[in-house]
Amino acid sequence: MTVPWYVRPLLVRPRAILANLDRIRAANILPAADVPTPFQLSLAVLRLWHRLLFRADTVGTSPSGAIRPTLRARLLAPRALRLPVLLAHGAVVPLDFTGLASSPDRLIRHLLGAHHDRNQFAFDLEILSAHGRLSELRAAADAVVTGADPRAAFLRDLTVYAGYHEALLAAVDAAIAGAPLASGADARDPDVSFAACMRWCSRAPATPAALYAAWRRGAFRFDAPLEETA
Repeated sequence: MTVPWYVRPLLVRPRAILANLDRIRAANILPAADVPTPFQLSLAVLRLWHRLLFRADTVGTSPSGAIRPTLRARLLAPRALRLPVLLAHGAVVPLDFTGLASSPDRLIRHLLGAHHDRNQFAFDLEILSAHGRLSELRAAADAVVTGADPRAAFLRDLTVYAGYHEALLAAVDAAIAGAPLASGADARDPDVSFAACMRWCSRAPATPAALYAAWRRGAFRFDAPLEETA
């Protein structure tokens, strides 16, 4: 698949991203009809940029969650203070906005160290499942929950909110048992489900000219739910 020159700066590692997208399609996580073109996939990057700028309260926070009582967790609760630590630990990859450019090891590090509210970790779990590495993540999450990992206390504080790793472990166990990673409204939410995000992309305008025309007539928004892009 040809990657237009104007898409490459957004995708950063387009060949790796497209190879992983093919792997996900082959694993039946994503139907062929929902596979976006490289340009449409770049809109997923712009959607997350838009989210970080205008819906930042949906990233790395938990409005209904309780901050762990440790001093380190309280200090890391403000995202501006937490980000440098996440970057130093390799728990976030600033230029990989789709998750498709990351290796399985990087995805596992991300899921263990970066807070995902409610079921938002389903996005990365869907990608990781195509690599066949859910069992490895399960073992790593269990080691944090039980304290067997020497970094357990640090990782718990880095994710800030109480119960995060327990929720992650429960989601991985359910996925390994065959339960869907996202269901109901979550399965239709591009912020939660990777498959929903790809469907959102595949229903978006297919060229820059079509995107501009849709935006001019008010038919396209980067924060639109899946239903509005159909």
